[in-house]
Amino acid sequence: MKTILVIEDDDRVRENILDLLEAEEYQALAAPNGIEGVQKATQYLPDLIICDVMMPELDGYGVIQALRKNEATATIPFIFLTAKAEKTDTRKGMELGADDYLTKPFTLEELLKAISARLEKQTAIERESDKKLQQLRQNLVHAMPHELRTPLNGIISYSQMLMEECQEMDRAEIQEMAEGIYQSGQRLYRLVQNYLLYAEIELISNDKERLKILRAGIGAATLSTIATSANKAAKKFDRLADLRLDLADAPAAISAVHLHKIVEELVDNACKYSTEGSTILVLGIAAEKIYTLSVSNLGRGMSPEQIASLGAYIQFERKLYEQQGSGLGLTIAKRLAELYQGRLMIDSIAGDYTTVSVILPLENL
Repeated sequence: MKTILVIEDDDRVRENILDLLEAEEYQALAAPNGIEGVQKATQYLPDLIICDVMMPELDGYGVIQALRKNEATATIPFIFLTAKAEKTDTRKGMELGADDYLTKPFTLEELLKAISARLEKQTAIERESDKKLQQLRQNLVHAMPHELRTPLNGIISYSQMLMEECQEMDRAEIQEMAEGIYQSGQRLYRLVQNYLLYAEIELISNDKERLKILRAGIGAATLSTIATSANKAAKKFDRLADLRLDLADAPAAISAVHLHKIVEELVDNACKYSTEGSTILVLGIAAEKIYTLSVSNLGRGMSPEQIASLGAYIQFERKLYEQQGSGLGLTIAKRLAELYQGRLMIDSIAGDYTTVSVILPLENL
């Protein structure tokens, strides 16, 4: 049974709505003013709130502002009731986060339709959220054990061989074993670092104060940061000869550390999923207060369905290609861009090419 909170100072209107809701088998709560309404919303966390705009002490706008600031009540569907039908008033309510507006006098049928529409939409949102959470769980179950086990197996196997056969090995063989241990350790270290970074990004994205601090007074030197990171990533795959850089220099509104990480992940992916000897182009353009960084490669490509399914711990067609990596890197690049009010876009044709573009605001000079 869905719970609906009615915040209305007119006793007659409030009682009529409550009678209707109970007749429709909703669990109804009531508050005669905005202050009590905020208290009950916080206490009971209803599935939907119906709130009058014009009330003494705390009006409807004050109610929705208070509830949207509270993480527990921020996403509760909210319907305004108002005797005013001015477009500016409707717009103000929508800007504050209202989901719908009903102008008095309204029919009971209109109210029920508005309630049904809001609850159905919220159910669809929750269903999609649960679907994505389940997908993340499945990807963790399938990808993480493999990603952890592979480098650990390398470390254990090489170290065991060194312990048991070092007396019979020459210097070159020992060197090869040591390099294998180092590379496996580096892969494991990067996986752990990416996992921790992803968790940190999600925490910051839901903390307004940390976001404000993060975005204050930043401006990465794009040319030097991008060039350094791109060359480092390409060198790891022995692909420096394939790398082409064409970069404008402008201060993007992002920390140098995070810009470096974005470039590292994009070039890393371009190297993994393209053929050695094919060009990897890193392009940087500054125009109209934005900086557009794009990394292009000729290789596997992605289908529209794969692009739409982009998420943490997804690596497409692992069985076919058996590439190293959890698929987390592209999601990290996307989420980092979003932290700085930017966005990531993918243009790709399966089996042909991929261009990943990150659009960032320029620092205000």
